[in-house]
Amino acid sequence: MTDRIVRIGGASGFWGDSAISAPQLLYRDDIDYLVFDYLAEVTMSIMARMRDRDPQTGYAVDFVSVVMRRLIRDIVDKGVKVVSNAGGVNPRACAAALAALAEEAGVAPKIAIVLGDDLIDRADALRQAGTREMFSGEPFPDDVKSINAYFGALPIKQALDDGADIVITGRCVDSAVTLGPLMHEFGWGAADYDRLAAGSLAGHILECGAQATGGLFTDWDTVPDWDDIGYPVAECAADGSFVVAKPPGTGGIVTVPVVAEQMLYEIGDPQRYTLPDVVCDFTGVRMEQVGENRVRVSGARGYPPTGTYKVSATHQDGYRSTMALTIGGIDADAKARKTADAILKRTRRMFAEMNLGDYKDTCVEVVGAEAMYGDNARIRRPREVVMRLSVSHQDKRAIGMFAREATSPGTSMSPGTTGFFGGRPKPSPIVRLFSFLVPKADVPATVLSGDVETAVDIPPEDGFAGVEIVPPVPNDAPAVPTGPTVTVPLVRLAHGRSGDKGNSSNIGIIARKPEYLPLLRAVLTPEAVAGYMAHVLEPTSRVERFEVPGIDALNFLLHGALGGGGMATLRNDSLGKAYAQMLLDFPVDAPAAWGLAAEGGQAAA
Repeated sequence: MTDRIVRIGGASGFWGDSAISAPQLLYRDDIDYLVFDYLAEVTMSIMARMRDRDPQTGYAVDFVSVVMRRLIRDIVDKGVKVVSNAGGVNPRACAAALAALAEEAGVAPKIAIVLGDDLIDRADALRQAGTREMFSGEPFPDDVKSINAYFGALPIKQALDDGADIVITGRCVDSAVTLGPLMHEFGWGAADYDRLAAGSLAGHILECGAQATGGLFTDWDTVPDWDDIGYPVAECAADGSFVVAKPPGTGGIVTVPVVAEQMLYEIGDPQRYTLPDVVCDFTGVRMEQVGENRVRVSGARGYPPTGTYKVSATHQDGYRSTMALTIGGIDADAKARKTADAILKRTRRMFAEMNLGDYKDTCVEVVGAEAMYGDNARIRRPREVVMRLSVSHQDKRAIGMFAREATSPGTSMSPGTTGFFGGRPKPSPIVRLFSFLVPKADVPATVLSGDVETAVDIPPEDGFAGVEIVPPVPNDAPAVPTGPTVTVPLVRLAHGRSGDKGNSSNIGIIARKPEYLPLLRAVLTPEAVAGYMAHVLEPTSRVERFEVPGIDALNFLLHGALGGGGMATLRNDSLGKAYAQMLLDFPVDAPAAWGLAAEGGQAAA
């Protein structure tokens, strides 16, 4: 086995990430690959609308016009390879624009593109076949904007094996832009499941950019220099282990809790993290601080993949609008709620007069009064709030009426009304996600390099069916001390990170010390978490809890917790980003012997 270390820099966590990332990784570190993740479901629908207006768009234009325009000559001179899913719904146009840019810069990198994920031409066939949404069972929608299969790393490996310097993909799983280079560099095959799981974990750590180097960290006040935060580098070995680091002299921090938070971000069952190339088991992953801003990660396990691709379609489902205005003075929150109620009553009466029907959904949030905390809110009678009123309706005319009436409180309702954000709100389409599975054999992938298009050999069989997985055994830990207790918020005992999974959200909770985990396991039951987070759950929602003993953690999956999902919800927190912060206020009666009272805990009655 080679002792070579492959260094991969994660330069983008989403379409809109900072422009400092790629130059920082290229000029302040010594990397072999720059990888970029740009895509989310809503991004695909935006790109599809772009392509409808102009066939030469439909990709992450910033990747070409901002990042590569500045760096392409130096990328080629340094021999750094680039892998990016910036192709969106139009990888051909992205590659053509990049090739023109390279010619203008006087360099000639070999550019390859991955094709086959775009299934928009199959919409009618999928509808006629009775395709149903994999979670809700709903029938295939009529007004489809995009349909894309989530490809894995094998097409990227193929492109690199064929000599590509830059690989542009359409929709692929976020971690594939990292796993593909590792498969190419180390010769990992499609059946090297443990290594594929490890490489996927490296990609999962990198895929959200600076979240792996202190961004969104629970202990945010310990993270220095946000203005120059370092972007993550994975130093990867052939056995699948890797070290997470960042460029020298940059801000941010790389510690075990930071990396552990990112591992749990946006995953459900950590023992069945399903990707196109492998089903990953992260429950035994170990993390070790091996130097300043250096964390070694090992212990991922893998199982054979399923025989299907997950496919995400986006479709329009009516219209929405949001009005936000500031209200100040005595009882500002009560005035805000009365204002929102009046707008809704008035517009509903107008809709009835025109036979337009009622709103599909409404959402009133009084920002500044801890509206997102539900019954757990602590602020009483704030004197400055923002009334945020969001509505949806099937008819655009109704939303237009709402938009006109939403500004009327300026002279007819509460004293202290001011600060209309952005003026009169505008109707916008609601984009909803529709997910389903298709056999891999029905979705061939190809790599186009120059004029040569090569089919990618992807095993079609379902190797995961029948695999028996034994649940992880919780780590041994000292018994929780008996005797006096103090009531402290969960944050004194744990770190946390949350994120969206469709219409669900996960919350990863990591014990600050191994001896805390038995107490956390005892108090953070699924029922207790469901009760504390009841204000974000639907009546039929459930909460699952998963053990992650390798990092002394628990992962919770809150089904039906996002009001319809990130693209369709009317809520301010559309992605569950604040859910871990809410749960970290959960009161825990901890042993006084742990010394937490000195940090502000209150003695339990």
